[in-house]
Amino acid sequence: MIATKGFSLNKTVKVACFILIASILFLSCVKDKPNDEKDGFSGTSGRKVWIANEGSLGNGNSSLSLYDIDHDSMFNNVFETKNGQQLGDVFQSILSVGDQLFLVINNSDKILVINKDDVALIASIATRKPRQMLLVNENKMYVSSLFYPEINIINPKTFQNIGKIVVDFPNTEGMLLHNGKVYAANWDTACNYIYEINPETDEITHRIPIAGSAPTDILRDKDKNLWVLSGNVYKGKNAALTQINPQNRSIIKSFQFQNEADIIKPTWNPTKDTLYFLGVNYDGGTNYNGLYRMDISASTLPSQLFIAAKPLQYFWGLGVDSATNQIYLADPKGFIQSGSVRIFNPDGNLLKEFKTGLGPGYFLFE
Repeated sequence: MIATKGFSLNKTVKVACFILIASILFLSCVKDKPNDEKDGFSGTSGRKVWIANEGSLGNGNSSLSLYDIDHDSMFNNVFETKNGQQLGDVFQSILSVGDQLFLVINNSDKILVINKDDVALIASIATRKPRQMLLVNENKMYVSSLFYPEINIINPKTFQNIGKIVVDFPNTEGMLLHNGKVYAANWDTACNYIYEINPETDEITHRIPIAGSAPTDILRDKDKNLWVLSGNVYKGKNAALTQINPQNRSIIKSFQFQNEADIIKPTWNPTKDTLYFLGVNYDGGTNYNGLYRMDISASTLPSQLFIAAKPLQYFWGLGVDSATNQIYLADPKGFIQSGSVRIFNPDGNLLKEFKTGLGPGYFLFE
C-alpha cells in the first residue's frame, strides 16, 4: 500500500507487525451484505458509490468496486471484468467528469478514463505519481503528484498533458476550487502554508500560512471558510487543523492534535457544519483509532471517538452520503485480504457491511 501519510522505516516495521498479527486473527465474515454480490457490471440506474481499492504496493492488484445504493447490490472487480486487464498499482482516487470517470493509478504513473455506464476503458493518460484531481473548468483539470514538486495540468477532453505548476516542495496533495481560486496543499515537513493559485494563468498568487506544517487536505465549510489538515506524525510533525478566512487569508482558529494522533481523510456532513476525520493506529491499538466528528463552532478537538475501531483494526476510507447522511467506513483488513465497507446511520449505528477488493480507501458518491 501507499499510505496517505508517513513513509518512514519505523512505520513500515509497525505495519508489517500489524499485518502479521492481523493475518492470524482477522475474520472475513460479512454481515448483512447487499444482495447479488458478484463480479462484473453491465450498467445500472440510480444512485451509486464507486470505491477505489488501492491494492498492495508493488503487486498491481488494485480494483474498482461499485455499490448500487438503490438496488442494494454490490459489484467487485468491475473494471477487470469488463476490460480484461488489471487497473495497475495503487488506485488512489476518482474524479467524475460528465459521463466519464477518471481513475488515478498512483504507482503505475497513469490516469485511466472509463465510461460510467459500462466501465469500458476510453483512454490512459501518463502522469508522474498522480494523487488527487480537481476539475478547474471543462478544458482543464489539476493533478497533484507524490514525490514531485508539481501540479500537472490535463485537458479532460483531449486527455493530454498541457502543462504543470511548479511548487516549492515534493508531494502535492489535496486541492479545492473556491470563488474562482484554487487552493492546494503541499505535504512536506518544510511547508507551513497552502498555495492560492489563479486557475486562469496557472500561477501561484499567494502562500497562506497554516498552523503546523505538511498540509494534506483542504475543505470548505458552510460559511465558505477553509479547513486545512496538516501533519506528518512519523517525521515529528503533529497533525493540526486550521480554519482560514480566504478573503483576507487569515487564520480564524487552529487545533493541534496529540503526538501519536495520525489523522487522515477529513470530510463533511451534507450541511458542511460537522467535520468527520479518521484517526489511525497502525500498531493495532485503540488510542486515536477510529472515526471522530467535530462541529465547526467547536473550540476544542473532540475528546472521544464517534465510532471506535476494534483492536487490531483501523479504518482507511471515509465517506458521508450527502443525500442520507449515512457514514461509510472502509476497513482494509491489513491489506492482506479483501477489505470491507461498513455503513452507519447518522447516530453511529451499524446498518450493513459488505466485502470489497483489497485496500478500500476512497469513495465517490453519485
